[in-house]
Amino acid sequence: MDIKKLQAIVVDALEDVKGQDIALFDTTNLTSLFDRIVVVSGTSNRQTKALAASVRDKVKEAGGNVVGLEGEDTGEWVLVDLGDMIVHIMQPAIRQYYRLEEIWGEKPVKLGAARRKTSAEGVEAAVPKAVSKHLAANQDQPEAKPVRERKPAAKKSAEGAAAKPAAKKIPTGRTVKVAVPKAAAADAAAAKAAKAASAAKRAPKAAPAADADGAPAKKVIRRTVKKAAE
Repeated sequence: MDIKKLQAIVVDALEDVKGQDIALFDTTNLTSLFDRIVVVSGTSNRQTKALAASVRDKVKEAGGNVVGLEGEDTGEWVLVDLGDMIVHIMQPAIRQYYRLEEIWGEKPVKLGAARRKTSAEGVEAAVPKAVSKHLAANQDQPEAKPVRERKPAAKKSAEGAAAKPAAKKIPTGRTVKVAVPKAAAADAAAAKAAKAASAAKRAPKAAPAADADGAPAKKVIRRTVKKAAE
């Protein structure tokens, strides 16, 4: 029997009787007597015997050869010899004392790779069933296309405002002097002088001051005669 098929049958038989801490190791590089070794724990003498019987029966049903079976009398450590594979069924205290994993555990085999469906149910599960297409539920449904969500306009405006450079602020509280052209300044001065002259012409002349009696005051013109030089 193929070693991969044999290890799959053994692992399934141990799991059927709730074997604990199943460990499988490849021993091809350590010895030429066998290719695989399995170590499993049973909580009681009754369970260890049941595990050994399950392995023996399943291997014989699959057409394998069972070389020998030892330790059924006490049930503390039961050994099942399958030729290319040795199965050690031990109680936890015995397993912890002998520590077979440290001797044969150089190359462990993953149990996921060791399991293989040998029953008719496994074969039926592997073959896809024919699906009738006259029912609407069994027909192939079109794949839904992804819907693109539109971004809100507020977010775009905010991003645009952030992209534009901020306007420079004009300092307040300062007077700005603006240079006036010379021609404009001359015209403004001439217009101001003409306005002042016209205002002076229009203004009434002031009346002469009156005396205490009400008579107008007379202007006295004093002439100074320069004495001729002697």
